[in-house]
Amino acid sequence: MDWRDRGFVLSARALGERDAVLSLFTREHGRHPGLVRGGAGRRLSPLLQAGNELHATWRARLSDHLGAFILEPGVAHGGALLDSPRRLAGLSAACATLEVCLPERESHARLFDGFEVFLDVLEQDGPWAALLVRFELELLADLGFGLDLSACAVTGAREGLTHVSPRTGRAVCAAEAAPYADRLLPLPAFLTGQGEADGPALTAGFDLTGHFLERHVLAPHGRGLPAARVRLLSLLGGR
Repeated sequence: MDWRDRGFVLSARALGERDAVLSLFTREHGRHPGLVRGGAGRRLSPLLQAGNELHATWRARLSDHLGAFILEPGVAHGGALLDSPRRLAGLSAACATLEVCLPERESHARLFDGFEVFLDVLEQDGPWAALLVRFELELLADLGFGLDLSACAVTGAREGLTHVSPRTGRAVCAAEAAPYADRLLPLPAFLTGQGEADGPALTAGFDLTGHFLERHVLAPHGRGLPAARVRLLSLLGGR
């Protein structure tokens, strides 16, 4: 069997001296692995850098086999960021987070479209860090663990939301949060359209999404947040 799709490189690891196993985030077939013959060589290895767009044909005898990719290059997002350590770290963190969080061979077309927007903003050096926080919120929602940041869980108020319950993922307004602030997660105002995404706000945003990614997606499988994401927070001044 075979299929053809467009995707972005999440990771690639050498297999022997010449080949590589590629993890590709495709629009219709989700995060999908496949063998790239010659993928560890000089000609193909530059194509397999994280974030690069590829047009792929996958072929296997059975659908649950590893299969093999035949690749055509698209936009080389990774190469465009080599002169910017922070943006390159942002790309690595986003790809690594998708790699550990997404199940294999399960379509997430809406998330794919959001990732493509993130890559475009990242390449243009727009507000990519704030967008990455929002993208991680979309990742949680797409996996069935969306947060409710629209109204206070106690009063129903839609203004003055300052915290999030670490258990339920629902927002809480300032008055109701005050007695329990040390047990709640800060909700950065930029996620409710009320403030700027400065350094402390970004740190709070990544802490918020990181908590729920670990709690709901990673910990049940004995995994933690990827090292690339930790490095990004360090570069952004959050650690």
